[in-house]
Amino acid sequence: MQSPFEALKARSAEDWQGYCEHRFVRELAAGTLPEASFRHYLKQDYLFLVQFARAWGLAVYKSRDLAEIRQGLEALKAIVDVEMGLHVRYCATWGIDETELAGLPESRATLAYTRYVLDAGMSGDLLDLHVALAPCIIGYAEIAQWLLSQPFTKTAGNPYADWIEMYAGEEYQTAVASELAWLNQRLSQVDETRLDRLSVVFRDATRLEADFWRMGLDLS
Repeated sequence: MQSPFEALKARSAEDWQGYCEHRFVRELAAGTLPEASFRHYLKQDYLFLVQFARAWGLAVYKSRDLAEIRQGLEALKAIVDVEMGLHVRYCATWGIDETELAGLPESRATLAYTRYVLDAGMSGDLLDLHVALAPCIIGYAEIAQWLLSQPFTKTAGNPYADWIEMYAGEEYQTAVASELAWLNQRLSQVDETRLDRLSVVFRDATRLEADFWRMGLDLS
């Protein structure tokens, strides 16, 4: 039986497939992605994480009980206290230091998606915010698992193999399973009219995430 989130995803199946099977991630898996593209993506992903932290701060504000507050706070702390540091150190291995990262301008694709997420959360409720974040949180997990099953994916000698391993790893997949459980529980309680509105949020967020891959390819 299809889960509520799978049903939501099915409403934007073409956009979801285009995002998850984008040329950027295919070339990354094959090891043929130009270094300039990956570096540009890494830099913008740092700026994305800053806004991602703001989104989880908004999730705390939008929470209606202590359990939700704790969930948002834990996600916020994970980004600020752990993930940002890991990302900075990973960028350093590519010759990108923290000073450079802090002084970067946001690309249009970064601005578009992150501000869309924040607007979805501000104008809607906590579920709207989680649905807007889902293409990033859940998408990366699905992408990594899909890439591992593809014949074109190269592990030995691929400079991007650790990116795939990180998102396919147990720690990230466990975090995504927890997010999926929360989404499925909440989505199971909404009526058809509400689901229609959430479908638009999910579709638009998915398209904006695909634009983030495109940004990496064309260095915009």
